[in-house]
Amino acid sequence: MGVSVRVIPCLDVRDGRVVKGVNFVNLRDAGDPVELAAKYSGEGADELVFLDISASSEGRGTTREMVTRCAENVFIPLSVGGGVRSVEDVDLLLRSGADKVGINTGALARPQVIDEIAQRFGRQVLVLSLDARRDATMPSGFGVTTHGGSRSAGVDAIAWAKEAAKRGVGEILLNSMDADGTTEGFDIEMIRAVREVVTVPVIASGGAGEVKHFVDAARAGADAVLAASVFHYGKLTVGQVKDGMRAAGINVR
Repeated sequence: MGVSVRVIPCLDVRDGRVVKGVNFVNLRDAGDPVELAAKYSGEGADELVFLDISASSEGRGTTREMVTRCAENVFIPLSVGGGVRSVEDVDLLLRSGADKVGINTGALARPQVIDEIAQRFGRQVLVLSLDARRDATMPSGFGVTTHGGSRSAGVDAIAWAKEAAKRGVGEILLNSMDADGTTEGFDIEMIRAVREVVTVPVIASGGAGEVKHFVDAARAGADAVLAASVFHYGKLTVGQVKDGMRAAGINVR
């Protein structure tokens, strides 16, 4: 039996509330992050991802007080991202209760920060948050975006995933900005393209709308499947996703 595919709810937080939109726009309220974290932990989620989605664009660090409150109420791994730029930022988040820390814009601005964080804390704590969209100007057909998908980084997404893994990220949170919030399915082609160039775990994100989508992502090579809208608005529970994946022959916890 292979390694279990993890099911991970994602909490996108702005101004102290969980929000969700489509392609990162038209955000609407989805609830209190601490209450939702506790709910998903109770439903059997394998991990939680907490993203402070306005931290980078507002030039500040992640809201650590909320991270601490979430960590005190859940007993599963908590991965936190938003505004991380340095070893010191990672240290503060780990001290606040995070088990893993995600980095996106900060790593693109100075890639060697990946090496520094991995050397200090070990690669198991570092997640590359890779927001990518289809871009015909890039060799692979996929380009990296920053600031909630609003800006092109001018970097090929597949090449960046490969470089970041080589530098020391422990896993890659691969978010399709085109599919985000659409509930029309993960970008399977993108998952496969990243899976081909890295050996670290890949978390598929963006587009989940039904159980079949989670199954498709796992079959494409995702080690974990992440979703927000379908969980926040009650379309699916973590348990339903796991039951459906299990029935399709996917190994889950």
